[in-house]
Amino acid sequence: MQSQALNILMQLQQTRWLVYEQQSTTISIPMLIILISWLTTLFISFGLFAPANGTVIASLFVSALSVSAAILLILELYRPYEGLIRISTSPLRAALLQLGN
Repeated sequence: MQSQALNILMQLQQTRWLVYEQQSTTISIPMLIILISWLTTLFISFGLFAPANGTVIASLFVSALSVSAAILLILELYRPYEGLIRISTSPLRAALLQLGN
């Protein structure tokens, strides 16, 4: 029983460390700046060479919205315990309560 308890405690400590490490990772800021600059240049060039009618404007708007949503989701994946999309910490907290920590 004692060896099992020590095993569980070691796994819990590893999980705590993993949670800490996942909170401290961030996306590369230069990569994000390059990505946004490239997409901005791309959309500006599409806007320059396309005729100005409602269909083109609507398609550019929808495309820009979908690319923005994709970038938002990529940034959200770097913060799993905070933000719009979250992973619940309640299972880890319940395990801590069972162990008495």
